[in-house]
Amino acid sequence: MSIRAWQAQQLGAPAEVLTLVEAPTPTPGPGQVRVRVRASAVNFADTLMCRGEYQVRPQPPFVPGLEVCGDVLEVGEGVTRVAVGDRVLGGTAVPHGGFATECLMDADRTYPAPAGLDDAASAALMISYQTGWFGLHRRAALREGETLLVHAASGGVGSAAVQLGKAAGARVIGVVGGRDKVDIAARVGCDVVIDRKAEDIITRVKEITDGHGADVVYDPVGGSAYTASTKCIAFEGRIIVVGFASGQVPEPRLNHAMVKNYTILGLHWSLYEQHEPQLVQECHAELVRLADAGLVEPLVTERFDFADTPAALTRIAGGSSTGRIVVESAR
Repeated sequence: MSIRAWQAQQLGAPAEVLTLVEAPTPTPGPGQVRVRVRASAVNFADTLMCRGEYQVRPQPPFVPGLEVCGDVLEVGEGVTRVAVGDRVLGGTAVPHGGFATECLMDADRTYPAPAGLDDAASAALMISYQTGWFGLHRRAALREGETLLVHAASGGVGSAAVQLGKAAGARVIGVVGGRDKVDIAARVGCDVVIDRKAEDIITRVKEITDGHGADVVYDPVGGSAYTASTKCIAFEGRIIVVGFASGQVPEPRLNHAMVKNYTILGLHWSLYEQHEPQLVQECHAELVRLADAGLVEPLVTERFDFADTPAALTRIAGGSSTGRIVVESAR
């Protein structure tokens, strides 16, 4: 038996190195499951993996695709958490990634898919929403009634934080880059949206909060976004450093943090899978509850056919997309 898979034959730009091939059906090893892919979320990390620039560096040929929703077809030795027939979501076991009709998943990174979400939204739930949950609740201890400032609020990571902040009872200010993204950020739940291309972030946050500032800042951007955050953070505020989409890694001024009494919090979500696996299970259970209650739903803005997988990766590499891009697998 064989499957269809978009395989990176060498390292380089996805559109140049991905080839649709007939490949042998993968066999799950101990602690793994084989899954029929329903949908694969596209992550920027997939493009980095194709280029050999991601922290996980499989040798070609390999199939990228880090995050999927699908049906369990076969379980490996020792797997008890999921069973054949379960509809699941989670992280794939590269080199048998998600841009294929079937993939492998590590059982400890395989979770029940919420009944309240379709396949595309379920595929996009794990990374962005677990990151947001750990950032806002585990690291920053966001409280009801506080003001949360979210950078890149119309993006996949930012929109997840917006929804989780609203679900926690926070007032959410979203920052976006361009008029076309303002409505998107408002639609996912922002109480106020700042267009950084037309407005000064620092001035507007102080106006919106009557000089108090943001109690919590969720920053997946870095660079000038981080700098602005330090100038409109509240007394005893918390800045969560999630990533550096701007390409600029800021250098925090610790004397400034001391004088203004704010906290800088780093977040490396995947480390919780190593150090606090039970907490990850609890996090996912809460996300399922929120999704089934209609309080969170990944913002899937673009859906690509399986045949157009290289175009989907090229789209996310361009840096101008909003929400999440998902490849819907051939049935």
